[in-house]
Amino acid sequence: MALEREWLTRKRRIDPRLDARGWHLSAGDSTPLRGPYRTEEEETDSGPADYVLWLDRHPAAAVEAKKLAVGPQEVLKQAERYARGLRKSPYYFDGLKTPFVYSTNGEVIWFRDVRHPLNRSRRITDFHTAEALSEFLAT
Repeated sequence: MALEREWLTRKRRIDPRLDARGWHLSAGDSTPLRGPYRTEEEETDSGPADYVLWLDRHPAAAVEAKKLAVGPQEVLKQAERYARGLRKSPYYFDGLKTPFVYSTNGEVIWFRDVRHPLNRSRRITDFHTAEALSEFLAT
């Protein structure tokens, strides 16, 4: 298991978790989804983000994925780097263009609400649903 490559971790572990929480994969620009969805390998000014979660066609979260053998807490900063480089976002929180960031190895998930600089990252049991992120945004 420890030798599982990142793409396999994504397909076996992360994609099913995102699907289960309602973050379905977008079919591309030709058929944009109306509800919440995710994109993969989203181009940013800092390179491709593994995933971006979208609410109302705005980027709500950048997600950094790592292979199972890598601890995701240490790579949350990478998700923040991609959030800084996102294009076409109405959000701006001290340079970050998503309100939320995640990092995961498919088993452990770290989350940070970046809207306030004093918010600390924390380990969570699963990705938030679109409804939960919408509630966070409303507060």
